[in-house]
Amino acid sequence: MPTGAAGSSTSPHSPVGQGSDIALAVDQLSKSFHANGRVVQALDKVSFSVRHGRVTGLIGPDSAGKTTLMRLAAGLLVPDSGSITVLGKNAATESLAVQGSIGYMPQRFGLYEDLTVQENLDLYADLQGVAVARRADRYRELLQMAGLEPFTRRLAGQLSGGMKQKLGLACSLVRQPALLLLDEPTVGVDPLSRRELWAIVNRLVRNEHTTVVLSTAYLDEAERCDEVFLLHDGRLLDQGDPKVLRDRMQGRTFAVTTESLSKRSLQAHVSQAPGVVDALIQGEHVRLVMAEATTPRLDALLPGIENARITAVPPRYEDNFIALLKSQPQPDGAPAVKPALSRVLSSARTAQGEAIIKVDQLERRFGSFRAVKNVSFAVSRGEVFGLLGANGAGKTTTFRMLCGLLPASGGSLKVAGVDLRHAPAAARARIGYMSQKFSLYGHISVIENLRFFSSAYGLSRKRAEQRMQWAMAEFALAELADAASGDLSLGYKQRLALACALMHEPDILFLDEPTSGVDPLARREFWQRINTLAEQGVTIMVTTHFMEEAEYCDRLAIMVAGEILTTGTPTAIKREARTEAVSDPSMEDAFIGLIEAQTRADNQTVPSP
Repeated sequence: MPTGAAGSSTSPHSPVGQGSDIALAVDQLSKSFHANGRVVQALDKVSFSVRHGRVTGLIGPDSAGKTTLMRLAAGLLVPDSGSITVLGKNAATESLAVQGSIGYMPQRFGLYEDLTVQENLDLYADLQGVAVARRADRYRELLQMAGLEPFTRRLAGQLSGGMKQKLGLACSLVRQPALLLLDEPTVGVDPLSRRELWAIVNRLVRNEHTTVVLSTAYLDEAERCDEVFLLHDGRLLDQGDPKVLRDRMQGRTFAVTTESLSKRSLQAHVSQAPGVVDALIQGEHVRLVMAEATTPRLDALLPGIENARITAVPPRYEDNFIALLKSQPQPDGAPAVKPALSRVLSSARTAQGEAIIKVDQLERRFGSFRAVKNVSFAVSRGEVFGLLGANGAGKTTTFRMLCGLLPASGGSLKVAGVDLRHAPAAARARIGYMSQKFSLYGHISVIENLRFFSSAYGLSRKRAEQRMQWAMAEFALAELADAASGDLSLGYKQRLALACALMHEPDILFLDEPTSGVDPLARREFWQRINTLAEQGVTIMVTTHFMEEAEYCDRLAIMVAGEILTTGTPTAIKREARTEAVSDPSMEDAFIGLIEAQTRADNQTVPSP
């Protein structure tokens, strides 16, 4: 058992898979790949076992080995050494038998977007050999479970992100599996859809006794698992009941507040203080994880700052995850997020408070469909403004209009004082844009992407070379300069995409779900950079499905069906969502509660005859 592991039933060094209660057994499993002229050790002598009838989580940072392990368990890869036994069968030598017994939903599940919901189900039933006589009952059960009964004739490509994920899950369950492998099933879907997907998983385990192994980038989901296995650099770092692992952190978690500093400045100050392992913005306070179970002294945390307060708060599993990973040796070349990032933005900034984005009665129609309806808001210079909403709410459409990538059908929108409906090119010169999908050129190298975007933004050759050198150093990309960007890990793709968006030193940065699927360490690194930019006067607009990121924003707008439901600070929106049942809602509670309340109100509205 790894040092400090708790709650495990099996030692990595003991025989595995010999008990009838074992669904999946991994024994000294190793797998490597050749990439960019070097050997990448994806898994290194990993051993553990998964028991039947439970939800087991695979967690870890990018490139930890989670997807490789999933693919080995599904019989899609062959290990270099060691073994993996699935439902009593060797996944390497009996791969077809294993694939006939399990369900597997990879990160990019293969829905056929030109087929309807029903046609996708039929196709997967054919592929999985489900008898025609058994299909009707199974379809009815799956469609009801996934809430897709009204949409059987809709093309899969016309579904929202959350509905696509639920359809993908239904397709993987057409033949009832004894073991279900889910590789990050909730990436890119909104909190309401995530909650619905988890309800499906829990019903499968409770009612059909399915064993579920899932990987996830969301550590609040890890707390819903019966057991978690933490992978890091291809090794098993920790394992056990997440509640037991969470409780290791008792006495080490605190919230600090002060009126003397903005929450971003407060985070920057305390993150450098001795003994602080993690500092994370949550609403109007900063959450601290300390190296020791001792209440920190305010004069050590915030020397010279008055009116500061510190209180103990309950630990979460994520605290244990972050503390463990930060205790590991950092690879050579890992970037440190430094205030120097702000100094490369040499263009003059005017005083904060000036409205730099103005939207009034904005509308976008696609034929007879109104994707965005009468949207109005303003964003001040240096503000971090979040646009939230369920999949299909109109967030990305609004973003694309603000970036000049999509013409508005009505209303007015001004960015950096430029009317986007009349001079979009002039506005785009002041804007940096980071798409929700990796939008760089995957077949060309890192340095070629940087050179291309420098040219596209009109930088002189000398200035482009300066900016490329800056990006290589600031984002630790030098060793990967000649690597194809499509081969990078998700975390490095994110670094490169942000570097490209900043090549021309924009006044406004648009971030469309920039950390979707990225692990908590990479998210923290990313937001340190964003917070530094905001403190220097760069205006940030962001969409996100990760509700903790919403806490980083100065203000939020929540969209529903193309309209703005509410606008305010994170604290004000949580206060608005309070009910007798939920007196202290989290941001996720508030988001789901407000959208569900609006849905109920819409359903109760009866049109006049």
